[in-house]
Amino acid sequence: MVVNTLCRLPHGRSARILSSLTLGALILSSNAFGWGTEDQRKQIFDRIAGVPPSESEMTAMDAAGSAAEAAQVALDSPYFYDVTLKNMVTPWTNEEQTVFAPLNDYTATVIGLVRDKADFRSVLYTDQVYVAKSSYRDASNNPLPAYSLANNSHYEEIEDLMDRGNSLFDILTPTTQTLPAGARAGVMSTRAAGRAFFSAGTNRAMLRFTLINHLCMDLEQFKDTSLPADRIRQDVSRSPGGDSSIFLNNCIGCHSGMDPLVQAFAYYDFDYGGDDTNIENGTLVYNSAGTVDPDTVSLLDGSPNLSRVSDPNVLYRVQDKYFINFTNFPYGYVTNSDQWTNYWREGRNSGVEWNAGGESPGASGIGAGSLGRELANSQAFAQCHVKRVFKTVCLRDPDSAADANEITNLTTSFMGSGYHLDEVFASAAAYCVE
Repeated sequence: MVVNTLCRLPHGRSARILSSLTLGALILSSNAFGWGTEDQRKQIFDRIAGVPPSESEMTAMDAAGSAAEAAQVALDSPYFYDVTLKNMVTPWTNEEQTVFAPLNDYTATVIGLVRDKADFRSVLYTDQVYVAKSSYRDASNNPLPAYSLANNSHYEEIEDLMDRGNSLFDILTPTTQTLPAGARAGVMSTRAAGRAFFSAGTNRAMLRFTLINHLCMDLEQFKDTSLPADRIRQDVSRSPGGDSSIFLNNCIGCHSGMDPLVQAFAYYDFDYGGDDTNIENGTLVYNSAGTVDPDTVSLLDGSPNLSRVSDPNVLYRVQDKYFINFTNFPYGYVTNSDQWTNYWREGRNSGVEWNAGGESPGASGIGAGSLGRELANSQAFAQCHVKRVFKTVCLRDPDSAADANEITNLTTSFMGSGYHLDEVFASAAAYCVE
């Protein structure tokens, strides 16, 4: 005969045993669902993917044994690429820094590099660009328009594919950029970047917005009036309004470091073909070796600049925008190649820790790709992208001592484990869930 011994125990002890049994059942129930509470698992998915988990995704989250495993479920969601990454990266592709911009080759390339777990430093020097796989067709079952430096039609069709239920995770594939080998410089040599930062102007915008987007620093933060002025271009007056102190106390602070770096972009331009009013048109162009740029020839015709070089053709290859307003200070630096030098390695900006990643080409180099390596190997680059991910998944800037310590830890981990940005998303989300 089975005896219910619990009924024969004193009342107080019965209550304690019942309480223990109930607690044990709750613990077993909690452990059956792996890491965290249900709300925490939902939150970590939503922070990474930007949408609530589906029933099957929630089942996978319930089985996760750690925050990292739970985060991986979210990283496998197509919405991580189509929503979270796309919204984070799109503002980097335009001067207005708006998220409401069309998909383009810059955004697609960043998303592809993250998906493929590439060394994220290569975002500033890879020779690859991400396009749609050739198997995809438009709504009329025709091949998609080919990738072009003259329009954004290819990516407009990719957005249509997304509207029809396809994901960037599946659509994108890497291919070699169409510019000459020496001109390929990651996202800096994409059409979207050229349209935003090489259009008109003096090409200084490309450096400025690359610093903002990838080092989280604007030019004002690099200002150093102690550096030499020997590489400042001719368009910068040495006595604005007749007052040389303005140049010595202000202008030199940015231009002394900026102009030697912007020289890396000497051969790039964005050409609207004479119709600057149609901003949707225009082509990213690069003057290859041997090019004689007719606009530069016209601008420099009879210029004393020609007497400052042994071969005028070295100047004729440079885009004419590098000689605009050369009469402002005729004795200023004459750009004759795409050889850049980083004066900011010395003085107050040495704190950027330029070669923290260990693969910088050094304090000088040739072309935009090598400049990209210099920027991407800085400590500032790694920390910047960790902070961007933190804000994306935590929905706030780091604002406490604990947050600052976490940023340091995440940056160290990011740099030490191959610069895989997806892992930063996972770790930051695990830290921020409540």
